[in-house]
Amino acid sequence: MEIYFLRHGLAGSRAEWDGPDSERPLTDQGKRRMRREAATLANLGLCPQVILTSPLVRAEQTAEIVAEALKMAGRTVRDERLSPGFQVDDLRGILADTADVGSLLLVGHEPDLSEAVSVLVGGCRLVLKKGALARVDAGDRSLADAELVWLLPPSLLAL
Repeated sequence: MEIYFLRHGLAGSRAEWDGPDSERPLTDQGKRRMRREAATLANLGLCPQVILTSPLVRAEQTAEIVAEALKMAGRTVRDERLSPGFQVDDLRGILADTADVGSLLLVGHEPDLSEAVSVLVGGCRLVLKKGALARVDAGDRSLADAELVWLLPPSLLAL
C-alpha cells in the first residue's frame, strides 16, 4: 500500500484574511507553484487510485490542481477526517473505508500530516512545508511496517 501525504500549497496569510479560515484560498503564486509541482508529479508517474482532500478551500484547490495534472480531474473526494486535527486513527478509518485501494493521495494540513507520518515511521521529526509530498509504504492496512520511502520538498517539485 502506498500512501502519499501532500500539504496544501501556498495560501494567503491568516492575519490578512477576513473570512473564516476554512475558506482561505491558495494565492495566485500558490496556484502557479502547485501547477508546476503537479506537472512534476505527473512526469514522475505518480498514479494514486484515489485523491482524498480536507474540505478546507486551500486543500481542495491543491487536490484539484494535482488531479488535473494526473488526469484524474473530477475524481477528488472530500473527507472531513483530513480537516485540521487529522491523526493516525483517522488514517486507519480512511484505510478501512478504502479497503480495495492500494494507493492513496491525502491532501491536508500541518502539523497533522508531519505528525502522522512521524508516528507511522517510528517517531522521527519531520516537517512538510507547503506543497511538500511524502510517500509512506506499508505491507498492509495495520500499518505496522510503515516505512518512509521519500519526502520531497516543494522546492524540488516546483522545478
